[in-house]
Amino acid sequence: MKRPFVYLLAVMLICTLTLAAQHLKPGFDRAECMELLKMSARHGDSSYYNKIPKPERFRLVYRSPESGLKFRWDLWISPDNIAAISVRGTTRDTESWLANFYAAMVPAKGELKLNDSVIFKYILASDPKAAVHVGWLISVACLSKDILRKVDSCYRQGVRDIIITGHSQGGGVSFLLTAYLYNLQKQGVIPGDIRFKTYCTAGPKPGNLFFAYEYEAITAGGWAFNLVNTADWVPEVPLSIQTINDFSTTNPFVNAKEVIARQKFPKNLALRHVYNRLSKPALKTQEKYQDYLGEMMSKYVKKDLPGFIPPEYYQSSNYVRTGTTIVLLADEEYYKLFPDSRTNVFCHHMFEPYLWLTGRLPQ
Repeated sequence: MKRPFVYLLAVMLICTLTLAAQHLKPGFDRAECMELLKMSARHGDSSYYNKIPKPERFRLVYRSPESGLKFRWDLWISPDNIAAISVRGTTRDTESWLANFYAAMVPAKGELKLNDSVIFKYILASDPKAAVHVGWLISVACLSKDILRKVDSCYRQGVRDIIITGHSQGGGVSFLLTAYLYNLQKQGVIPGDIRFKTYCTAGPKPGNLFFAYEYEAITAGGWAFNLVNTADWVPEVPLSIQTINDFSTTNPFVNAKEVIARQKFPKNLALRHVYNRLSKPALKTQEKYQDYLGEMMSKYVKKDLPGFIPPEYYQSSNYVRTGTTIVLLADEEYYKLFPDSRTNVFCHHMFEPYLWLTGRLPQ
């Protein structure tokens, strides 16, 4: 009689421990998000973050050295064995801003040559039409080796739950880092039983519509969010330019010129005139956008990253809002506390307004 009873207790204990180990749950968690905002604030200097409450559950266990264009990340651990990768946002340094302004798109699958000895091969999406922000992809390239080493170390210590987070530029990078890690899981490079959950806060637009489709598919079910203050301009950038080349393969614009040519005179001339007037301005603007924020910016990047070889750009600037958006609605009460400013363009972008608005969300 004892043996079945002992066996039953053992099975119950194993089940209990297994359930207890599954800490991360799908869905937006207000308290979880506020903890991560406090964590992200710690990337600033102490004169600022001392005004922000400390994270209550997590403790900082590792801070990476700066690399690339002033990129950095922190590793935090909670008592219940959840790890958090916190990517730093834009600093006051010129190099950090350069990563934002280097805003040409590149394919979401390919490689970056950082220098003569480092080639970063990546897959963020499988669709050849998917494309992402090259400046923030460089951040993933510079940080990924260190991050993967720490992910492996955490896994060997029993960690199976990892949160990815970042504010501002850190949010833009976190979109791409999330996609990169999920695709490494698909390839078997990262253990399949690691559960990732992403909170981007004040995250800008990281790529085009086809990247957004795949990102939202792989994080479906409540595993990725972007927290946006409606008074904050940062989630509205980079500038988006949609052209006739940014549609799905089957669309009415593919053979428009041939269809117009088959029309009778003078209808064909009128239609061709209208078509050109509507399509050419966006195409020319996108070309200029790529010239300035791609070709020209790459020259400055090469000065800060000796040996960097600018990649071939994807012919698009159709940046879109990505992921599940948690809207922080700035209302009359908000503007009484955080009024618009003519001198401080980041007045709605800092952690105080984000924490205040997040605290008003339902639990």
